[in-house]
Amino acid sequence: MSQPPDPFEFLKNLWGPMGLPLAGLSAPTAAMGEVDRRIAELKLVENWLNMNLNVLRMTIQGLEMQKASLAAMQDAAAQTNAPPPSGGDIPPKK
Repeated sequence: MSQPPDPFEFLKNLWGPMGLPLAGLSAPTAAMGEVDRRIAELKLVENWLNMNLNVLRMTIQGLEMQKASLAAMQDAAAQTNAPPPSGGDIPPKK
């Protein structure tokens, strides 16, 4: 019977190409300078991700505004193409 795949090995393979080690799966480092360097690198990654998140939010807001504008233009076009209401609502032109 074959052995099931190791989920931790899958995660290592998933994150390995990106150069980001999984927390807790690597040996702890004793050098304070190495820890400071890793903290600085992770803060840079955090800032980059936050910047991308903000760009994504702005893109979503822009698309929502575009959707609202298109809906308003379609409503306006539908109202101009609609037949005039029957009855005496519109006074005759002189």
